[in-house]
Amino acid sequence: MAEHTLKVSGATCQGCARKITQALLAVPGVSDARVDLDQQTVTVTGSGELAHDQLEQAVAAAGYAPGREETEEPASCQQAGASVAPAEHAGITLNISGATCASCVRTIEQALRATPGVEQAEMNFADRTARVSGSAPADTLIRAVEAAGYGAAEVGDNDDDSEQASIELAHYRKLLRHTWLGLGLGVPLMAWGLLGGEMMVHQGTASQWAWLVVGLATLAVLATAGRHFFIGAWKAFRNHNANMDTLIALGTGAAWLYSMAVVLVPAVFPEAARHVYFEASAMIIGLINLGQALEVRARGKTSAAVRRLLDLGAKTARVVRESGEQDIPVEQVKTGDLLRVRPGEKIAVDGKVSEGESRIDESMLTGEPMPVEKRPGDTVSAGTINASGTLLYEATAVGKDTALAQIVALVKKAQGSKPPIGRLADQVSAVFVPTIMIIAILSALAWYNFGPDPRLTHMLISATTVLIIACPCALGLATPMSVMVGVGKAAEYGILIRQGEALQTSSKLDTVVLDKTGTITEGKPAVTGVLCVEGQQEEAVLQLAASLERSSEHPLALAVLREAESRDLALQESSRFEALNGKGVTAVIDGMRYRLGNRRWLEQEGIKVSLDSASLTKTGATPLFLADEKHLLGIVGVADRIKPDSRDAIARLREAGMTVVMITGDIQASANAIAAQVGVDQVIAEVLPEDKAEEVKALQGEGRIVAMVGDGINDAPALAQADVGFAIGTGTDVAIESAGITLMGGSLHGVADAMAISAATVRNIKQNLFGAFVYNSLGVPVAAGVLYPLTGALLSPVIAGAAMSLSSVTVVTNANRLRLFKPKRNAV
Repeated sequence: MAEHTLKVSGATCQGCARKITQALLAVPGVSDARVDLDQQTVTVTGSGELAHDQLEQAVAAAGYAPGREETEEPASCQQAGASVAPAEHAGITLNISGATCASCVRTIEQALRATPGVEQAEMNFADRTARVSGSAPADTLIRAVEAAGYGAAEVGDNDDDSEQASIELAHYRKLLRHTWLGLGLGVPLMAWGLLGGEMMVHQGTASQWAWLVVGLATLAVLATAGRHFFIGAWKAFRNHNANMDTLIALGTGAAWLYSMAVVLVPAVFPEAARHVYFEASAMIIGLINLGQALEVRARGKTSAAVRRLLDLGAKTARVVRESGEQDIPVEQVKTGDLLRVRPGEKIAVDGKVSEGESRIDESMLTGEPMPVEKRPGDTVSAGTINASGTLLYEATAVGKDTALAQIVALVKKAQGSKPPIGRLADQVSAVFVPTIMIIAILSALAWYNFGPDPRLTHMLISATTVLIIACPCALGLATPMSVMVGVGKAAEYGILIRQGEALQTSSKLDTVVLDKTGTITEGKPAVTGVLCVEGQQEEAVLQLAASLERSSEHPLALAVLREAESRDLALQESSRFEALNGKGVTAVIDGMRYRLGNRRWLEQEGIKVSLDSASLTKTGATPLFLADEKHLLGIVGVADRIKPDSRDAIARLREAGMTVVMITGDIQASANAIAAQVGVDQVIAEVLPEDKAEEVKALQGEGRIVAMVGDGINDAPALAQADVGFAIGTGTDVAIESAGITLMGGSLHGVADAMAISAATVRNIKQNLFGAFVYNSLGVPVAAGVLYPLTGALLSPVIAGAAMSLSSVTVVTNANRLRLFKPKRNAV
């Protein structure tokens, strides 16, 4: 067994680490590869014949090389799953101000994507943030947004969410003040008209002066409560764009200008057209501000999941110093500090237990209710609760490096992602506002040329109502609101949805491929039996097998070693050890080479397998065949215990219509025994680790939409190949970085929960989009006057304003229904 250390430059994230690891594992003789991003090194373990040059060539082929400086982000960083990177690649988040609809979102995204150095830019209209990846600095991005007519500010790593919440609260109160200003004038005016008051202007009478005062009061409302609409419309106009502000400003402005013209020069207008619409302008401004205020309030509930995650963190930590123990703010804890946690207290930062035993409630991370035992050497995570006992632990990760902080960052990033279905709104918004403006003009022309008297009044009402009712607020909110709630709900169940595309695809899956070891089973195998050829003793066979496995880190090897230790067997020294991927191990003991591995390998080496392993495999055990240079000596059976809830979870998946496939390197008989116990539909056995991705690809070739669930380095290529990869969070970082969804717990119920939440979220998005499209499809023709021949009346601009605001509130409220969703675990 040999170990090589290579210097690597240009590896900036876990995506890079995954690519380097995969490249090295493909080199014959390599059994393990570990990348240290901080030190920019990779440690390779394998056979003694490994050539350093060969390893360097593999690293170079992956796009990384010793001594080479990367000027651009390697391709792997752009792949799904790369999450931790330096500032120029990790992504910059901007708080956006001034965005009011889906058209604004499209304009801002286009401005950011056109900026040199930007690789990807997506804006989340629900929380008014934009996430940008690439090498462009923050100040350049801010200038690009400002040039497009909007405001932007960078969100730093240490920005306090409570500060953002206070900003939202101040904005909410401001909108309420604007609402009362608009409605305070508009409601009395409307009541006057409904109660039979005169809404007409007569030249040379007191009414003309009275309406002049009302007109000036309405102008004051437009200049205060409606000021942001007109500023937004002007900025959009200067940048050759049109958005919701454009429609509102044109509608309310046209109504006010027409009314003031009637007041100032009534003689110009026919007698029947001397109607004023000041109440419409004021009411529309008030109602739209009210709708936005309700939207802001509902948005606050949407991000409650993230706030709950943040609240899980401890505020103080008890640090052990030479002078004694003292409580300090958790922000002051440094890596390497020794901390004490007492029963009932929260773990302050990530660490490793140094002293003591206890049980830790990790449900906030994994979703699993049962506390986990912790002993010296075990790891603990920030935010988890010490249920019993006192622990001393060393801080290994603090601040934004803790698991809790990274989960919060992942949730926030996922909430801002955009599933493919959400891009439908982007495509529509590109032409929506200009189309509405054209419809409003055509409607006005039609009423003026072909409509009954008073033509000017009908023309104004139809054009204004079309502009107001068609504001695409609901369209812009339909997808991001549902995504924010759905991703937050998933986080409550220990499910981290990393990409919007994974969220949508999970709702369409029809096949789930499960790795056996560590996924269906616990990944902690034990020896269940030993078979010997004639003339061999059981303990001698086990002693040889353990002596061969002492240099291996494979779970099966550890099981053999534990069994030998329990029997107090003395292990023999070995040399020239080799671990052959997918075959077994070989080494020299007392001058003779021995092999321990699968049947196919030994037969390839010319060794006749004379023993029948059926008695072991029928119980689900994996047979390890032991042989010297020429003859079989015996078989060691190793079985991995099935997780207690695997059968129920698989039954849930099948009831949901999934075809469940188990994939394993075990021989067919052992795999069939496990499959029979858990109830899978199909078994793919005797698969080499590097061939798992090909098996997933073959299933996709049959037209299936495939999910892969795994936890090991060997599963990473298959996780990346699948339509959706589910990584068991208790597995390796490489597997987690290769997957679109990470399950923080080890239960397969998480897969069924994730699919149920994804389906509910996509269903909610479709409801929102359908509602928004139907609303505008029906609302615009009604506003234009298609029902006038039947009703003899036009839709009031005030009613249009109320309906437009109500549509946005309806979308937000529907999205928040997801907060009540609970996956049905008792369906089996």
